[in-house]
Amino acid sequence: MSASTTRMTAPNGANTSVFWDHFWRTAGIQFAGLFIITAFIYGHQPQVGASADALAAFYSGERTRILIAAALSGLNLLNLLWFAAALRTTLADAGQDGWGAAAAAASTAFGALLLLQITVGAALAYSIAGSGNGILISGLNDFAWALGVLISFPRAMLIMSGVFGLWRAGLISKALFTIGVVGVVLGVLGGTTWLSGGLWAPDGAYSRFVSPILLLLWVVVVSRVLLTRSPATRAAW
Repeated sequence: MSASTTRMTAPNGANTSVFWDHFWRTAGIQFAGLFIITAFIYGHQPQVGASADALAAFYSGERTRILIAAALSGLNLLNLLWFAAALRTTLADAGQDGWGAAAAAASTAFGALLLLQITVGAALAYSIAGSGNGILISGLNDFAWALGVLISFPRAMLIMSGVFGLWRAGLISKALFTIGVVGVVLGVLGGTTWLSGGLWAPDGAYSRFVSPILLLLWVVVVSRVLLTRSPATRAAW
């Protein structure tokens, strides 16, 4: 009687692979929501070449907000990595482990650059901005913008691995695949935004809005695909 009851109730428990498989498939939705929240908390970073007063007003005046956003962004990075892990296992189950491995590698590279970008902003707010070293503060601020450009490449690879892997596995339609390919191209273009001003600058609208929105939309769409697919039976979680 007891053993039978255990077998009936175990699949709903938090100690089962089914529970964790489903839980990490929702990590993408968690990432998208928390990303938007942290963006509002962090505020608008001073542009490349901003004046010393503007830099001091942001990094010193908004110190608490920046550090809160840094902590939440670090936590949210875990959501993205778990999302990539769920994507990899789904692709492996569908016989597309090569694309799954590409997704894992891309998410690692993306996460490393994102963590470095978060660290630069947090360090400036925590103490560097209060040192009065204008050259160092300005250089690190510009460095953070440069990271925002270079991060476009692993982000594009992450999108590509999901798009091609899910399509090869027959989990998305040809129309959605075509839209995904366009997203990959737009993602790669984000790594070319090196003009000195305007839309195509490191601090321009493309880097600030278009590139991040591409990732968020892709994560939400892929999360929907993952959540509508029945998880395979495994003991890997």
